[in-house]
Amino acid sequence: MTTTLNFRRDVLPHIVAVVIFLLLTAVYFAPVLFENKGMSQHDIQQFQGGAKEIQDYRDKTGEEALWTNSMFSGMPSYLINTHYSGDWSGAIHSVLTLDMPALAGNIFITLLCAYILLVALGMSPWLATIGAIAFGFSSYNIIILEAGHNTKSLSIAYIPMVLAGMLVALRRNVWLGAALFALGLALNLHFNHLQMTYYMLLLVLVFAVVEIIFAFKNGTLADLLKRGAVLLVAAILAVGVNFGRLYTTAEYSQYSIRGKSELTTKNSGDKTSSGLDRGYAFNWSYGVGETITLLIPDFYGGSSSASLGTDSETYNAFLKMGAAPAQAEQIISQGLPLYWGPQPMTSGPVYVGAIICFLFVLGIFIVDRRWTSWLVAATILSVVLAWGKNFEAFNYFMFDHFPAYNKFRAVSSALVIAQITMPLLAMLALWKLLKEKGHIQDLEKKLLLSGGITAGICLLVWLFAGMASFTSATDLQLVQAQFPIDAIRADREGLMRSDALRSLVFIVLAAGVLYFYLKNKLSATVVMAAIGVLVLVDLWSVDKRYLNNSDFQAQVVATHFAPTKADQAILQDKDPSYRVLYLPNPFNDARSSYFHKSIGGYHGAKLRRYQDVIDSVMSNELQALINTFQNNPTSESVALALQNAPVLNMLNTRYIIYNDEAAPLKNPAALGNAWFVEDVRKVNTPDEALLALRNFDPSTTAIVEAPKFQVPATSFSPGSSTIKLTAYSPNELTYEANAIGNELAVFSEIYYAEGWQAYLDGHPVDHIRVNYLLRALPVPAGKHTIRFEFAPNSYTLGNTISMISSVLLLLVIIGAVVYVVKRHPQAAPAEV
Repeated sequence: MTTTLNFRRDVLPHIVAVVIFLLLTAVYFAPVLFENKGMSQHDIQQFQGGAKEIQDYRDKTGEEALWTNSMFSGMPSYLINTHYSGDWSGAIHSVLTLDMPALAGNIFITLLCAYILLVALGMSPWLATIGAIAFGFSSYNIIILEAGHNTKSLSIAYIPMVLAGMLVALRRNVWLGAALFALGLALNLHFNHLQMTYYMLLLVLVFAVVEIIFAFKNGTLADLLKRGAVLLVAAILAVGVNFGRLYTTAEYSQYSIRGKSELTTKNSGDKTSSGLDRGYAFNWSYGVGETITLLIPDFYGGSSSASLGTDSETYNAFLKMGAAPAQAEQIISQGLPLYWGPQPMTSGPVYVGAIICFLFVLGIFIVDRRWTSWLVAATILSVVLAWGKNFEAFNYFMFDHFPAYNKFRAVSSALVIAQITMPLLAMLALWKLLKEKGHIQDLEKKLLLSGGITAGICLLVWLFAGMASFTSATDLQLVQAQFPIDAIRADREGLMRSDALRSLVFIVLAAGVLYFYLKNKLSATVVMAAIGVLVLVDLWSVDKRYLNNSDFQAQVVATHFAPTKADQAILQDKDPSYRVLYLPNPFNDARSSYFHKSIGGYHGAKLRRYQDVIDSVMSNELQALINTFQNNPTSESVALALQNAPVLNMLNTRYIIYNDEAAPLKNPAALGNAWFVEDVRKVNTPDEALLALRNFDPSTTAIVEAPKFQVPATSFSPGSSTIKLTAYSPNELTYEANAIGNELAVFSEIYYAEGWQAYLDGHPVDHIRVNYLLRALPVPAGKHTIRFEFAPNSYTLGNTISMISSVLLLLVIIGAVVYVVKRHPQAAPAEV
């Protein structure tokens, strides 16, 4: 159906909605937008540290550093900071977010995509605006920004656009829907948080099962399959746009800790299955009772590092203990472990809003079954998945048998499904009530029942909160630190009671507004305005507990990465390549990676073999060093500890930082960039190779997994032979060698089969893996130039396919825009 486009009716309301989103974003993130401030986000700081070498190389050469030595002695940069010139989805994202800075842009696009979903269903712009606010300001969206999970945030933001395209394609215009679906999925995949994409696919799977059942009953299965086929083509196009990123990630994953181990025995953290270890994956599991935080935010105390006011029991307890008021106030504002739930720690609860919970329950009673069937089922699935180890029977089965599910950790993140489905069903319920109040049987009773259920839960919590223990695993540490634990537990109880009462009030107010509408005391316009304000106030005030203006500061990067005395001393060394060990926290901090080629770093998918070495050998070497420094070290004891650290030495660990404000320790036992060995020890399995690292001299011996790598005959007389690194860049290393005989050169570089090619005097030659981790190359007698180049075919091929797919996607988007402008198809309201 073609209609005339009317600006006031068809365009202006959407402009107003976008302006509202901009205003909300500007107010919440005013320090970012108007004061040029940033936030100290843990994961972003780790990213900045790990990506520094990559970014510097890009700025200097205009090329991509596909490998970096800044973390874990060397790894591909694919999951750190690789740009794919063929993927244009990033440019589209910049347009959609008006190129706003991170944080502000994250929330704006979240609001916009949720709005697109609700408008696509046929809702009025005003109702869609309320729903967008409900989705965008769910607490999890804010909390993950505080933690620095920016890419996770953006992956979640585009899920509603994917759903919008899918629903439009299946229930209205297949071609317009397919275009929107392809765009949303391309942007979701662009941010490469595959765990969020996986949860989206589970949501789509639940939807597909329900749609197939309804289509079979209604005799429309053939039409559904045809439309589904078009969506499949759109999905292939979206994958094609991101093919470079997905292809290199898939290639790398088989060598990372997310892939299958080559070891056959469990030993010091080694594992035998593909994917992650269960304990690691399920460490962050939402408690069964903790699910009530969807309705009552501080049911379990809120955050593991929260502040209290001067009206708290803890503050008064410190005063009674003799603390001055200023001192007591400082203590309670520094971050107390008020969270007492089952997770090791948390930045805050997943709270979708008391009003949204109330409307969600109402939706179960009044919205059409075609909607409630999949939205309720997906919500239940979300909650059960988030329970993780607290519901072993189901979740361990999923982990062991469902495709690729064992690649992901922190299963509490599965609640992102609920934070989409619950606001969606809630808005469908409000839409249904406003449109059809005179045609819904027993609507008044259902309204009161829904309010009674949700308000009743709040009331019971408020009445019986004192029956909980309010005891946390961290309480023993608090007692040892002489904190008033009884007062802290009393404050935990107070938080539970106050938030239960708070949610109760919001539910009563919202239910009252709707009740008066049913009684014709209020107009639909007033109802939407009132519900919108209540939803915004409810969510906004909770969000501000976890991210507010006090969290923003100027010069965040400069402050965090200000070089220490140890850094400054090391940076005086102008040799092209050597490695640094940051002893205080080597494998969970990428700050040292900002300045140095680091033994450690911070990443959730380091190379599997490197992790094997950390667990089985390097951890013991580090502990021996730590013990030496803690026991009044002498130069002799330190030298002995370093001599007994073969792995650190073969990785060319030239400097050790043990105190940021002290001069670093220079390691005389570091073997340098390359050396010739005297002997080869052949082993038969990776297990034997890993075990051999515990007792060998890497300066004279190379450990070779003989069945996989053959060592040509060598004379092994390296005494007078020399080899030296003469040029370094992340993607290319050049050495000059002078071999007296046929020698075997070992390089202090990580072996990675997919992309590194060795050249001897300009001719490609094979190199091998030695010492479980490193590269080695047979070098014939004479003077030679050796070059290693990292040029993976996966990147080149992937980038080409991404370019072709991006062009096709752009043409599809242009076609969809032209179609909308010319034909302006009116949305037939979905049945709710």
